[in-house]
Amino acid sequence: MKSFAALFQELDRTTKTTAKVKSLAKYFDKASDTDKIWTIALFTHRRPKRNVKTSLLREWAAEQAGIPLWLFEESYHIVGDLAEAISLIIEDGSEESEKSLTSYIHELINLKDQDEAAKKEYVLQAWQSMNQAERFLFNKLLTGGFRIGVSSKLIVKALSKSTGQEENVISHRLMGNWDPATTTFEELILSESGLDEISKPYPFYLAYAIEDDPATLGNTSDWQAEHKWDGIRGQVILRQGEIFVWSRGEELVTDKYPEYEKLKDYLTDNIVIDGEILAYKAGKPLPFNVLQKRIGRKKVGKKLLNDCPVILMAYDLLEYDGQDIRTKATSERRAVLESILKDVPQEIPIRLSPVIAFSNWEELKHIRAQSRELDCEGLMLKRKSSEYKIGRKKGDWWKWKVDPMNVDAVMLYAQRGHGRRANLFTDFTFAVHNEEGDLVPFAKAYSGLTDKEFKEITAWVKKNTRERFGPVCSVNPELVFELAFEGIAESTRHKSGIALRFPRILRWRKDKNINEINTLTDLKKLLTK
Repeated sequence: MKSFAALFQELDRTTKTTAKVKSLAKYFDKASDTDKIWTIALFTHRRPKRNVKTSLLREWAAEQAGIPLWLFEESYHIVGDLAEAISLIIEDGSEESEKSLTSYIHELINLKDQDEAAKKEYVLQAWQSMNQAERFLFNKLLTGGFRIGVSSKLIVKALSKSTGQEENVISHRLMGNWDPATTTFEELILSESGLDEISKPYPFYLAYAIEDDPATLGNTSDWQAEHKWDGIRGQVILRQGEIFVWSRGEELVTDKYPEYEKLKDYLTDNIVIDGEILAYKAGKPLPFNVLQKRIGRKKVGKKLLNDCPVILMAYDLLEYDGQDIRTKATSERRAVLESILKDVPQEIPIRLSPVIAFSNWEELKHIRAQSRELDCEGLMLKRKSSEYKIGRKKGDWWKWKVDPMNVDAVMLYAQRGHGRRANLFTDFTFAVHNEEGDLVPFAKAYSGLTDKEFKEITAWVKKNTRERFGPVCSVNPELVFELAFEGIAESTRHKSGIALRFPRILRWRKDKNINEINTLTDLKKLLTK
């Protein structure tokens, strides 16, 4: 655990990619194989489940520190992070444990079958046998909230540097549903085949948002344009007569989309298709909030299948006849994909994402402006000669989204942030007027302002709080903000009757007052756009 804590501190002290890769590679050079596999798991979001309630942890921490629970609760809200608050108030014991990261994780997993008394005894003893840095990480694992600012890409680079394996090979091996409790480092990284199960997807190639005039990209004949669909990125894999569906978040979601079983009867075997999982009915996409009803469901019933049918909007082919074809040009992969899908009947839940014909950039700008009418977010631009790469790379794939919608609204509620912003009010609920002139909450947002603005708003909130509801403050409806959002849809779950897609704060409108904000009617007019 000590070496893992030291690694965490090194990573936390720098924002330089090269320094992080160097620290990770040095750790992988020296750590045991079991600690390596769990470190990879933790850094790629495979965390052990929480087996102790956080309410109990707060009680035990206050008791161990010899302070009233209310005082700990107040301190916790100021710190903004439970794991850190506990690590700070518990004093170091006289003897520190030499247990490994793997030992602690196995013990945390085994807590599941222990009674409350046994859990308490174990946790209190563990706290006393660690220094503050180790205790913080132990608490993060204990609460199931371990996160760190290290991307999978950095893990791949570090493992490549440590083992001598090629980065693209390691990236592929880290995909899939391998389990750190049953998989060895040798099997995952060092063996010739790794865990190359038939279900394993490929790392996704991600596009950068285009910032300049697209004319800077050069000759239009070098580029392929498609619609940017508003769904969930996914890969559909057909190998050895079986079908598997993976989301971009490296989650196996086959059971959530049983419609895709039909693809086995119409598509050639041993292929991997990249595309968009779209809610789709009557020949057109449905709003994203319809698809959200299926995202969190473990079981999909008949009603949901009927209300929210899905298709795969296919736009790339990564494997054909069992061969990885990602190094072939986009135009070549597209041609093979078209040949695969040309005879698939319309009732089968897959469509070929159409390529948009255009002769110049101005014409494409006009097509992009019509995106919302076609229920998409904008355009994708792909260099015809490009390979299918790993991760987000500039140069060959660009997303050119439509300009966001915006609305002026008044702040109604404020809540403190977390981490370094725990002392600031950063999370806000906004409202607009309804037809009767009453304020109706309709959106929450917490990004888009500077630290200086957050400090100014925090001082204002403290002076203008009406009521408190736990960590939430009701404030005088005076501060007006311009919000941006990607889309809007009807919603029965919200009092306002609408739901926004990716709302964020565009700017603080100090030049406006509450009488100048938009209305609910204004927002509902956007439903037709």
